Amino acid sequence: MFKYFPQTPEDIHEMLQAIGVSSIDDLYADVPDPVRLKGDYDIPEAKSEVEVRRYFSRLANDNRELTCFAGAGVYDHYIPSVIPQIVSRSEYLTSYTPYQAEISQGTLHYIFEYQTMMARLTSMEVSNASMYDGATATAEAAMMACAIGHHAQTILVSATIDPKIRKVLDTYAHFHGIDIKEIPQKEGVTDFSHMEEALKQGGVAGVIVQQPNYYGIVEDLSGVADTCHAHKSLLIINSIAADLALLKSPGEWGADIAVGEAQSLGLPMAWGGPYLGYMCTTEKYMRKMPGRIVGQTVDGNGQRVFVLTLQAREQHIRRQRATSNICSNESLMALWVTVYMALMGKHGLREAAQSGCDGAHYLHDKLLQTGHFTDAFKDKEYLNEFCVTYDGDLNALQSKWLEAGFLGGIKIDDHTLMLAVTEQRSKEEIDTLAALVNS
Repeated sequence: MFKYFPQTPEDIHEMLQAIGVSSIDDLYADVPDPVRLKGDYDIPEAKSEVEVRRYFSRLANDNRELTCFAGAGVYDHYIPSVIPQIVSRSEYLTSYTPYQAEISQGTLHYIFEYQTMMARLTSMEVSNASMYDGATATAEAAMMACAIGHHAQTILVSATIDPKIRKVLDTYAHFHGIDIKEIPQKEGVTDFSHMEEALKQGGVAGVIVQQPNYYGIVEDLSGVADTCHAHKSLLIINSIAADLALLKSPGEWGADIAVGEAQSLGLPMAWGGPYLGYMCTTEKYMRKMPGRIVGQTVDGNGQRVFVLTLQAREQHIRRQRATSNICSNESLMALWVTVYMALMGKHGLREAAQSGCDGAHYLHDKLLQTGHFTDAFKDKEYLNEFCVTYDGDLNALQSKWLEAGFLGGIKIDDHTLMLAVTEQRSKEEIDTLAALVNS
């Protein structure tokens, strides 16, 4: 036996006896013989540290870094180099669950600051201590709305929401007995006349809309909150966090719950994660919000200290009263976002968002000037992401861009392309991308 394996031969024999199997081979008898591994694992011999570093450096050299004009929920933002240095400090880089406040002040402090910044960004009263990602945060908001609505078990979802979020929402709904009904779209925006008709039928706990929506369009949500509240339903707004530096916030629209993805606040794209979901709400509904809330108080010496104020998790209360089983994340990501927002400040966040907005409008105009693109949605406002229709072979165009080192947007259908621009993209990169269309 290997010294790092915890089970002795005697342990294994005892466990096999307990389940009525005589050997390991009998245990795996149901596994077809053709798919069984017959030889040794293809694992290299032990290497020294310098050999391991050289090996992975050679692998890294095979990677090709592309200039990214894709978005759909994940964006290539600049990450100040000081962030990893601060995050790695010992008082922050600790166990993510701060059960013992007296030895977790660093963790509790940054979570408190994270909550404060997210509440201000969304114009809501309360923020929890983060969630796994924007999709699961949205699904948790739907369950929260149903918990608040008691017997109401229907959630209305705009057809303009990100399809990835919708799939996660459908999965949650299936296993929680929630009925999801779609509000149709019209020319790329939510058709709210259908929403009002559905609300009149009753039993609707909440309405979920995305701002900007999946196509990058900034929707007019005037009066939507009032309509929802008139029918005793909650309004849930999903937004990319960085967009709120420029756009009207969920709180200003009258939302009851604000959720979304916070990867845009300085987290690397990292091939899909880890990311960060945020959830904010009003004081009225804070006790129905999943996760934990950190507050501040003073100790016996009158010094400012931080404590866990609300903990609606199954570890702390009876399981049947817990709001969620997935209600916190590896809060290292919340720390990362907190440091980013503190470094950027209100004006820095707004400047970065404005730069992406300006770049997107410039790229949009350059593509239309090629004569091969038209607007997919006429006369619609957008921030840093938009959809255009191409008159040729879209796959061939994207392949051409890829060969030139550009990740040229996301294909929505055979002729529709969605492109995103952040502060990372230069005028020269945009000009080159557009010039390749007619090359």
